[in-house]
Amino acid sequence: MADTKQKTVRAAAAQIAPDLDSADGTLARVLETMRDAARQGVELIVFPETFLPYYPYFSFVLPPVLQGPPHLLLMDRAPTVPGPVTDAVSAAARELGMVVVLGLNERDHGSLYNTQLIFDADGRLLLKRRKITPTYHERMVWGQGDGAGLTAVDTRVGRVGALACWEHYNPLARYALMAEHEEIHCAQFPGSLVGPIFADQMGVTIRHHALEAGCFVVNATGWLHPEQIRSITPDEKLQGALRGGCHTAIVSPEGKYLAEPLTEGEGLVIADLDMALIAKRKRMMDSVGHYARPELLSLAIRREPAATTLALPAGASPSFTEPLTGAFDA
Repeated sequence: MADTKQKTVRAAAAQIAPDLDSADGTLARVLETMRDAARQGVELIVFPETFLPYYPYFSFVLPPVLQGPPHLLLMDRAPTVPGPVTDAVSAAARELGMVVVLGLNERDHGSLYNTQLIFDADGRLLLKRRKITPTYHERMVWGQGDGAGLTAVDTRVGRVGALACWEHYNPLARYALMAEHEEIHCAQFPGSLVGPIFADQMGVTIRHHALEAGCFVVNATGWLHPEQIRSITPDEKLQGALRGGCHTAIVSPEGKYLAEPLTEGEGLVIADLDMALIAKRKRMMDSVGHYARPELLSLAIRREPAATTLALPAGASPSFTEPLTGAFDA
């Protein structure tokens, strides 16, 4: 864990619109926003869920029979990891000395995944993780992730973890990161979805995690302009489902907003994180330390990456008593 004594980190959560017509256009927006944040002294920036090239809003308002063309277009535009997109973000992070948490649609051959990337301030890609369970309509678009990415990583600004959207309603996924002693939790939601109730729920969710984990939460949601909403669906009744749901915010370990949440329009929410507040909160209640009861309650995690093949030693007979990702350690 990083030394948190007398340390302040300037963090930013970005609420911006993607370019629905060009993957290169969205990447340009990411790099432009990073440079804008750097001019304001930002050391850590978080972008919205699957921001590159864009969140699959079409899957929320179109019936499955009509989703083929936009789904194929998203696959065509989705980056691989590693690849030119990650190289560009890595170079910018290194140039600006900035930790970057980026959401993207990751293409892995014939599949798409909701992927979160954490770049350190020297440009190294420290973590690639995939959303473990796509939610509702998202299951038409993305494959399932695995437990390999349920970890926090040491960065220049502290120990950082990340979850996407309704993964925050999976308490065991959150506990996995808490047990990794994350200091800054980076949350990503799509934004411009469902309506005001989504934004209200989001505020409750991120504040609760901050309190329970004893960490800072930096939450980023996306934004769609009215003309973008009309381009996704011409049906005015359905357009209402692509408005609201924005709650870009930064929360302290005491559950307090450190800046006014952004619920409309584009912009950056910026706040200075006093890392000493982590110890102040955990002195009272450390959910994975003195307040835990591991002899009564504990968490088992399968961290092996998911695989569709299993290599067997020569002459060995296959056993299917455990999934192909490997058996639990003895």
